[in-house]
Amino acid sequence: MKIGLLSILLCMASVMTLAQQVIISGMVYDESSGSKIAQAIITIPGTNISIVTNDDGIFTLETEQLPPAIQVSHIGYKTRYVEISGIPADNMPIKLTPATIVLKEVTIQINDPEELVRQALKRIPQNYPRMPELHKGFYRETAMKRQNFIYVAEGVIDMYKTDYLRDVSHDQVAIVKGRRLMSTKASDTLGVKVMGGPLLPIRFDVVKNRDLLFSSEEMVNYKFHMEQPVTIKDRPQLVVGFSPKVELPYPLFKGLLYIDRENLAITRAEFSLDVSDRAKATRYMLASKPVGVRFNPKGLSFLIDYHYENGMTRFCYVRSTFRFNCDWKRHFFATSYTVSSEMVVTDRMNKDVKPIKGRDTFDSHDSFYDRVDYFLDPDFWEDYNIIEPTETLDRSIGRLLKHYVQ
Repeated sequence: MKIGLLSILLCMASVMTLAQQVIISGMVYDESSGSKIAQAIITIPGTNISIVTNDDGIFTLETEQLPPAIQVSHIGYKTRYVEISGIPADNMPIKLTPATIVLKEVTIQINDPEELVRQALKRIPQNYPRMPELHKGFYRETAMKRQNFIYVAEGVIDMYKTDYLRDVSHDQVAIVKGRRLMSTKASDTLGVKVMGGPLLPIRFDVVKNRDLLFSSEEMVNYKFHMEQPVTIKDRPQLVVGFSPKVELPYPLFKGLLYIDRENLAITRAEFSLDVSDRAKATRYMLASKPVGVRFNPKGLSFLIDYHYENGMTRFCYVRSTFRFNCDWKRHFFATSYTVSSEMVVTDRMNKDVKPIKGRDTFDSHDSFYDRVDYFLDPDFWEDYNIIEPTETLDRSIGRLLKHYVQ
């Protein structure tokens, strides 16, 4: 069960611009509290185009034609359709209203959560794509030393996903374009690479990669319980919590699964690694490190969203967060690091889809850091949809850029 997601290195990344297309932007927040809503899904109805809000609740969506409306959804809120009356369609304040849950009778007894999960797994062939698809996505990974960003890398990727009757071994990723930016400060000499980079969405697609959590061999290692139901896109969801019930040579996960009450599709997964045993967690998380550096894992968590549309549920968003401390031997204080990565599917094709070929295919032993270069191009993103950087990240990018232009 060793996956070696992180490689620590000695050395220790993006300017966001928009092409001249139709641009729709805004901020999504809670109608009652006024709080900003992160990872809300923005889609153009009738198309495969989508994006998510950043941690500040902000989004920008590019399209060739002005749509009549956009759809905004998030877990626990009523889905809202926002009409687009004309240009400019920017800086729109979009309020979401918390949803009220009313559950009807369910064919599966909700007092048997393990059986509910098993039934959801049995229905994968009916609920998920049965033909290969090519997903266009935006990927970003960042590293923070304490509260300061020291590395940003981001890019547009193609993801080839086989049908859900097959495992993830034949799924592929290729980089369309990407760039990185890193700190040049002498004090930022300890850096991090995320091994596998944009392959993580494939590896942690819990619906397709059953060996991760819910193969017949793995399920017996977990205990299950019911949580309070929620709604996603106005559809009631049953929520199943799971946690380890045995001790194994490798660490297990704990988390939540969201299951559509009507069709029993898994629509969302939130889970984190048990890091209580430092040695086990280190073997699981760490690929390599310099001699003399001590690694202390603090957390590894994942959020995966699936999008339901027209009777089919598809993978749409993944976010991972690694937290750990590092120090040099004989140093009194350790330094905290946070490494995050996220990927959103911005478009998809399901006609005449072919596997990705050639040396551009990304390997699980590759790092995104090594496969992209430094860029300072005002038109870098052209007409690709991206996750807007947060205000904090945007300021940090500006500071990092100063070291390159001086």
